[in-house]
Amino acid sequence: MEYDIKGKTAIVTGSAAGLGAAIVEKLVREGVNVVMSGIRRHDDTQEKLDRYNQTGVKVIFIECDVSRKEDIDYLFDETLKQMGQVDILINNAAIWLTSYIRDMSVEDFKHTLDVNLVGPFLLCQRFINYCIDNGRKGKIVNMTSQAAFHGSTSGHAHYASSKAGIVGFSISLAREVARYGINVNCVAPGIMESKMVSAIVDDPVRREKYLERIPIGRIATVEEVARVVLFLVSSQADYMTGATLDATGGMLMR
Repeated sequence: MEYDIKGKTAIVTGSAAGLGAAIVEKLVREGVNVVMSGIRRHDDTQEKLDRYNQTGVKVIFIECDVSRKEDIDYLFDETLKQMGQVDILINNAAIWLTSYIRDMSVEDFKHTLDVNLVGPFLLCQRFINYCIDNGRKGKIVNMTSQAAFHGSTSGHAHYASSKAGIVGFSISLAREVARYGINVNCVAPGIMESKMVSAIVDDPVRREKYLERIPIGRIATVEEVARVVLFLVSSQADYMTGATLDATGGMLMR
């Protein structure tokens, strides 16, 4: 498949590990320059940067707490300073706190919204204004979840709420900016083999309960979901906007 994204520049939040790191791998292989971003560097971050930069692309890491507007402004400004342009924005950073509603603190609820919904809003706002002001087309992918549609019965109502908000926000944004050549879409993963949900995937009992909900019968790898994101930022998805792609193995089916 021809993706036609070689030479473009992408920002990927939450990309030090897990799904975000897998997305970066896919983009680098297609010749995309990437700004990796996370709340902190991981032990292997420099090794990844060195390896990526030997392939002919430019990859940098900028620390950013997406719940802080000043961090987001720094991320975007520094990206333009070091990379010269931005063509693709992938809002992947998220938190997944656990608490049932009857015991949930207002602070945890608000913090989840700040990271999972307000942060993507602020980055999207910077990105679309940059694109519109400079007459540039762009691609945005916002990560949502099957929980946005099914809700949560396992103590993650704040997460489900934030991810439902991402869907509504992305549709509204897509309607506003389509005429400028900016595409906005979502990907909804289900359960993945990742550190964020290790409490589930590493627990045989909980893992089996999730497997019973997945028609395909197995948990996704982060690479499988990353391929869906790669498709959406490519020229193959130029006629798609305001859509949410189901990458749940059949948990969602919408």
